[in-house]
Amino acid sequence: MVSQTVKAVALGQVLSLLVTGTSFSSSQLARYGINAPMTQVFFNYLLMSGVYGSYLLYLRKPLKFRWYLYLLFAVIDVQANYLATMAYQYTSITSAMLLDCWTVPLVLALTWLFLKTQYLRGHFVGVCICVLGLVLVVFSDVHADDRASGGSRPILGDILMLLGATGYAISNVYEEFLVKKVDRLELLAMMGGFGAITSFVQVVLIEREVLLSTQWTVNAVLPFISYSVCLFSFCTLVPALLQISGATMFNLSMLTSDMYAVAIRWLIYQESVDWLYFVAFATVAVGLAWYTRSGDAPAIALEIEKGYEKLESDPPVDMNLPESVAP
Repeated sequence: MVSQTVKAVALGQVLSLLVTGTSFSSSQLARYGINAPMTQVFFNYLLMSGVYGSYLLYLRKPLKFRWYLYLLFAVIDVQANYLATMAYQYTSITSAMLLDCWTVPLVLALTWLFLKTQYLRGHFVGVCICVLGLVLVVFSDVHADDRASGGSRPILGDILMLLGATGYAISNVYEEFLVKKVDRLELLAMMGGFGAITSFVQVVLIEREVLLSTQWTVNAVLPFISYSVCLFSFCTLVPALLQISGATMFNLSMLTSDMYAVAIRWLIYQESVDWLYFVAFATVAVGLAWYTRSGDAPAIALEIEKGYEKLESDPPVDMNLPESVAP
């Protein structure tokens, strides 16, 4: 029991550092004037498809879930990554990462509404305190003296991050359900394949002109590589944490990335940090402490599990080619 808890905490902090890495890479691209968030996302899914999709095809294992369930999950995940990545073009790295905490109350709400997970009063008090901290972030972006160094259009960036965080919450809850029903290889392979297709279509439609007009120097290429490596590692490890402790613990672990973001802003960007950021971070920390002291929420209700039994009882999708068309 203790070893599982330690493993979950340690894995959560590794994921938190990887999130900080993707945020730093996106912020660097914004500083170089490169606005191609969907391209950043595309390379990650392409890498996932190449690594895990190829191995799944090699094993020739039948799918345990219908393909359209993975397509829906990939579309949600792609749009969430796109919106969150775009937010770094307009707001500061600190604000973007604090606002990303919006996933925590949303995950609680979604699991309560759709998975029928029951939470105690203390859990909701903790969430409300966290939301208060997020309000302080937006307020600081409007009134801070260093707005120019924190982003060109901070309010737009805040809105984009909140929309992306909403998509993340939906994706996290969906992924928690999937990862507890199928093996991680199938989930990552299908997520990568459908994610690559979805993001590629949007790259062609939205960002083609941006890519053609970009001067591909070393400073332009390296952030793309670092972003893809960090996000690929992140997507690879997330299912493991979801299997151990669930979506709520996962999103709570991500909150420590805010501390790393402040360190980056101080040490690398050498920018001042508005005092309200520290108040906001302390408020979120109090909310988390209140949430954790309330104990664990009960498990998913049995009737919800039964609601998905039909999907599991459907015949698996055979990936093997028919003998008539096999090479």
